[in-house]
Amino acid sequence: MAGMLILKTGSTYPDIRQQYGDFDRWFCARLEQSQQTVVTDVTHEQLPGEPSDWQGIVVTGSPAMVTDQEPWSEKTAAWLHEAVRQQVPVLGVCYGHQLLAHALGGRVGFRSRGRESGTFEVSCTREGRQDPLLGQLPPSFPAHLTHAQSVLELPPGAMLLATSDGEPHQAFRIGPHAWGVQFHPEFTEAVMTAYLNTQAKGLAEEGQDPGYLLNTVRPTPEATSLIARFEAYASSQTRATAEMPDNRSGIAQDTY
Repeated sequence: MAGMLILKTGSTYPDIRQQYGDFDRWFCARLEQSQQTVVTDVTHEQLPGEPSDWQGIVVTGSPAMVTDQEPWSEKTAAWLHEAVRQQVPVLGVCYGHQLLAHALGGRVGFRSRGRESGTFEVSCTREGRQDPLLGQLPPSFPAHLTHAQSVLELPPGAMLLATSDGEPHQAFRIGPHAWGVQFHPEFTEAVMTAYLNTQAKGLAEEGQDPGYLLNTVRPTPEATSLIARFEAYASSQTRATAEMPDNRSGIAQDTY
């Protein structure tokens, strides 16, 4: 079995990319075994084999919209559905969170209040505090966000793990090993600040206060730790599978 896979679903703003790099670079910086990580840009590259070929799968954010149902996005959604069926650990972030929900029967759409950007407090639900991944975080923690669309309805059978004042579906789990998070654990304070500067005009046109949002950007160490925690979780699942009798994976054929 190969290492971690990052499914890149687009690129950040050109000026931000020039200064800080792109989505995949930010995720790799958070992974402890990044030298074993493979990045596939699904917007123009073929999906890499079977989901079960990989120890774990991370799906990045994107400037695209899930509701546009681009062919590459729909193919990736079907592949993620299979990943969940095969019980491969998955972490979808922002667009990846929405795409995972869409793939499994949830509903994605534009936020009625417009774009949400900045650093906001995220609170775990009771189920989130007992979750094998989010349960290691504090009950409430700051996280960076930037998104125009949201998961409006969770997929059937999904468990709500976290919420915030501006976003009722901040995190969910479906099946034993697949997570979606709307917030950005890969963002640094500098990247979040760069996003707000780039988006300032549009945010102001929506009636928001970019200056206030910039002043409230702060460290998000708990949210940031989620990527390495997911990597460790995926690695532990690989070891557990390898130790099963006859090396059977225990994949469920008919359920998540």
